[in-house]
Order: sequence, then structure tokens, then C-alpha cells
Amino acid sequence: MKAIIFDMDGVIFDSERAVYEGWKELASKYHFDDLDTVYKKCIGVNRDLARKLFLEHYGDDFPYDKYKEEQSAKYHEKYDGGRLPLKSGVEDLLIYLKNKDFVIAIASSTRTELVEQQIKDAGLDRYFSIIVGGDQVKESKPNPAIFLKASQLIGAEPKDTYVVEDSYNGIRAAFLAGMSPIMVPDMIEPDEEIEEKAWMICQTLRQVKSIL
Repeated sequence: MKAIIFDMDGVIFDSERAVYEGWKELASKYHFDDLDTVYKKCIGVNRDLARKLFLEHYGDDFPYDKYKEEQSAKYHEKYDGGRLPLKSGVEDLLIYLKNKDFVIAIASSTRTELVEQQIKDAGLDRYFSIIVGGDQVKESKPNPAIFLKASQLIGAEPKDTYVVEDSYNGIRAAFLAGMSPIMVPDMIEPDEEIEEKAWMICQTLRQVKSIL
């Protein structure tokens, strides 16, 4: 079996930047600084871990839930209904993989219902055999649970499975799952640790197509 698992945010959609821009507006409005440091730590993790990281960074009195609700409302108002921008080359890669008989899955830290809706709105749902959201596992990336669950559901051995990720935590999770992580950097470039853990680093999704 040829199997490949995609992260969603920052890999399929250019959504990491969209969320970041929302948080930048909040930082300006409510006058909190050093956003980049904490936001980069949150790339690839689920909402619960992101909340924990924000509170560790800014303190327990930081009104994360209020700010997150405001950011989320503006995000959905702007991007729902198929308006979320796709990463360049993503559909071309999915068509190629489908034609080569890959089994294709998504394992995203975003909750399942939202992943399914965004993928459907973008007209990409026909490419994916299964979708696993962050609410289906107890531990967030870098824990490998979400990738192991996805490979189990599609009946693929981890050693025979590629993972396309943009985040450090995603690459760490795929590596710990015994899979072949492919990093396509989005908002953060690989460091020495990630270069060692990644099976391959590609600057674009078109490069992913060329190596597969």
C-alpha cells in the first residue's frame, strides 16, 4: 500500500497566516506584545495546548478564551464558504497521488467537523479516504497518536506511510510514529532537529510531487 497523510493548516490551506493576521489585530487592539514567539510554538497543536502555551507565556490572567473567540469569529466571517486560500500546487499533487493509487488521509489538530467542512467547501473531499481531527485523540502533536490513528484507519503500516507537514510538532509526531515526514515550510523554516527528523524537506508541494 502507498499511503500519505496530510496536515491541513499551512499545508493544504494558507490558513496559518490567516489566523496569525487575526491575532496580530488583537495584539494591536489589546496591547500585548511578543506574539510571534508564542504563536510559532502553537503552530501544529490543538486548541487546548495552544491555550496552555498562551497562558504560560502571558500569565494565567491572560483572557485567552475571549481573544480566541473574537479571532475565530472574524476568521470564519472572512474565510468560510470556500474562501480559504489553497496552498499553491495542492490540488495538482492530490490528483497525481490519486492517479498513482495512493491512499490519502488528513490528520489535523483542528477539530474534525471544521476540517471536514473546509475540505468540502474547497471541493477537495473526493481525494481523502479518511479525516482525523484533533478532537479524536487525547494528546496533541508532537504526540504521534493522531498519525497512528489515521494509518490504522486506512490500514497502512507506519513504515509505509508518508506525512506532509509544515510544523515542528507535526514533523516530530510523524517521526515518533515511525513514518516518513516530509516538511514543506510555511511560517517556520526547519532547524537542525527538524532536518534530522524529516525524511525530506521540500520548499513547495510541487517538489513533493517530484520526489514521490
